[in-house]
Amino acid sequence: MRILLTNDDGIHAPGLKVLEEIARELSDDIWVVAPSEEQSGAGHSLTLTVPVRLREHGERRYAVVGTPTDSVMMALGHVMKDVKPDLVLSGVNRGGNLAEDVTYSGTVSAAMEGTLYGVRSIALSQVMMDLTGLEAFETARAWGAKVLRPLLEMGDWGKGVLLNVNFPPVPAGEVTGVRVAEQGFRDLGQTAIEQRKDTRGFDYFWFGLGRESPQPGHETDLKAMREGAVSVTPLHLDLTHYPTMDKLRSALSGK
Repeated sequence: MRILLTNDDGIHAPGLKVLEEIARELSDDIWVVAPSEEQSGAGHSLTLTVPVRLREHGERRYAVVGTPTDSVMMALGHVMKDVKPDLVLSGVNRGGNLAEDVTYSGTVSAAMEGTLYGVRSIALSQVMMDLTGLEAFETARAWGAKVLRPLLEMGDWGKGVLLNVNFPPVPAGEVTGVRVAEQGFRDLGQTAIEQRKDTRGFDYFWFGLGRESPQPGHETDLKAMREGAVSVTPLHLDLTHYPTMDKLRSALSGK
């Protein structure tokens, strides 16, 4: 099995080293094409107004001066065009990609791009504990291959489907299991915008996350993290809301 690794934290990120360890438990045919610098929050953005540059960092290892989407496009359309991968793994992200995070996440967007190319793709993220360096990814390292193997044995997940995996902020030995979870939601009305002043007296701002929006009866990715479980969420590239289509046809009939 040929595996392409990418991320949004950059080619030198510790999470990418952990992802490579996980991938080598599954295959010895590993390729890395990742952004040269951190691209967190880049979403599914594509570079169109400046050149995209490719730098080789060793055998089967490349950095792209661009976004996570650029990296996957360069990998599948140029670097690996004659040796297409069987799987794209994106991560391991430093910090969770939960709830509405998936709409902003470069990690998830890299997996989306792989899916658009028809390659099975998985995004992996580690919700952080009070640890630094590689230790912060202890749970992802211990559980990564264990979670991925049955997912890969499933075969086809369906057209336009990618998987979003999050590892909880607990030590590996305290993980309560693996859950198939819905995408949760936060109350964005509670998003914190913290205003500060720099040393020259100018204002600047930090964004914070809103609180979890309760969804009684729903097994969400946010709930899984609270309860110490690994979450696996299937995401679909087709954003069409089909139940609304008949209402729209009725509203627009005769127009």
